[in-house]
Amino acid sequence: MSARVVVVAAAAVADQIATGLRAAGLDVRGCAENVSGLPEDADVVVLDLAVAGPDPDGAESLHPVEVLLDAAPALHVLAIGESVDHVPVLAALRAGASGFVRRDTAWTELADAIARVAAGETVFGPGVADLVLDSYGTAAADPVSLTERELDIVRLVVDGLTARQIAVRLVLSPRTVENHVQRIVRKLGLAGRAALVRYAIENGFA
Repeated sequence: MSARVVVVAAAAVADQIATGLRAAGLDVRGCAENVSGLPEDADVVVLDLAVAGPDPDGAESLHPVEVLLDAAPALHVLAIGESVDHVPVLAALRAGASGFVRRDTAWTELADAIARVAAGETVFGPGVADLVLDSYGTAAADPVSLTERELDIVRLVVDGLTARQIAVRLVLSPRTVENHVQRIVRKLGLAGRAALVRYAIENGFA
């Protein structure tokens, strides 16, 4: 079944995105200009970070991603933005977004990113992982030790590769890759792949 999608953005932008995603075959349930009162049957919210305002790290109010996930914990959020600016991207990921792509991404690629996010993957557009990771510089010391193989897999997960793509890159089976990912997640005490990506970014693991 196709993921049920809601687009949150300024009206003209939301309408354009919704039209493009419908043309790409997605089930777009509606559009909104803010995160309040969204349809309850959505699987994925495509959130334009422009609605987060100029200070997405500000402590005065919850980030829109947090508002969405507080209301519907099973929801997946794919953030989009006009440019790869690490401040709003990091804020969205810390708040629980499952990925970020540029707003001008081709409709078919955006549709694929939405499908992957709906399946529980974390998705970064080209250059996003490098920019975000570079912002942290040297890795922080961590009491949990990962093997070189595990670190390789974490880097590739952060880069947005699927288990099959990682398997090809490292000459492993997809099942072996998934087993590694699950072992890493358990070792670090995390909830899943999306949490692993956020942890890796915030601790400079990649």
